[in-house]
Amino acid sequence: MDARYVQRGDAIDHTPVADVAAGDMIVLAEKLVGVAKLDIKAGELGALALTGVYETTKASGVVFAKGAEVGWNPVAKEAVAAGTSGSFRIGHAVADAGASDLFVVVRLQQGLN
Repeated sequence: MDARYVQRGDAIDHTPVADVAAGDMIVLAEKLVGVAKLDIKAGELGALALTGVYETTKASGVVFAKGAEVGWNPVAKEAVAAGTSGSFRIGHAVADAGASDLFVVVRLQQGLN
């Protein structure tokens, strides 16, 4: 046997070292970023969504055109232009977001960096 089915892959198991709130963006690795489906206590098993479309806060003044790659700054906890220093590519904007908009709608996509 070369492979054994484990799970669908739209979400994965995650045990955080610190408490995580539902909706938190979690960077597991350079090319693996998920969103907490529910609150997860430190040391307890929970789930991170790896697919889906999410509305997330964005940096002030940043503009996203529909289809643009979106980066995530885990320190500031906001979407930034893809390629911004210290950010991780998380997916693509599914709608335009102007400079004065507070949010961008992003379709998660793994493996972009």
